[in-house]
Amino acid sequence: MKLLLDFLPLLFFFGAYKLYGIYTATAVLMAATVVQMAIIYSIDRKLQAMHKITLALILIFGALTLTLHDDRFIKWKPTVLYAAMALALGVAVWGLRKNFLKLLLGSQLSLPDAVWMRLNGAWVVYCAFMAAINGYVAAYFSTETWVNFKLWGYVFPLVFIVGQGFYVARHLKTETAPGKDVDAP
Repeated sequence: MKLLLDFLPLLFFFGAYKLYGIYTATAVLMAATVVQMAIIYSIDRKLQAMHKITLALILIFGALTLTLHDDRFIKWKPTVLYAAMALALGVAVWGLRKNFLKLLLGSQLSLPDAVWMRLNGAWVVYCAFMAAINGYVAAYFSTETWVNFKLWGYVFPLVFIVGQGFYVARHLKTETAPGKDVDAP
């Protein structure tokens, strides 16, 4: 359900682009993201920082795209978002010695510190890769190609998240019954 909710604004954007063009699609993306965040808020009674940042960037870059009638703004929004995430995660862990992933998810996942560090590093690399590939497609290809990339490029986050799930599952600390040894045959 959550994955579908995350995917819907992009799907609406793609459909609106194919039917009406980039400017209508941008307005649809903005509206769909506002509705998406309202649904998330109604379910969780809060928005995570990432939700707020995503919403703000879509509204700002979308408004610039529509106001200036220049599709470069909406095309560069993902690059800015991913680059900012890579930079924030990298500076936090290697500069400030704070692991934001552990701070955000540590109450939900019990993992060794070394695993949290590898996950953080993987997120930095993933976000930098996504920023670079979106920037490349936005700069050197047509809007049509970029829109298709946005839809079919959704495979990158899916593969990354599934791979991360498998990695995390191997390292989850399990609760054992009293007197039982986890390593015992």
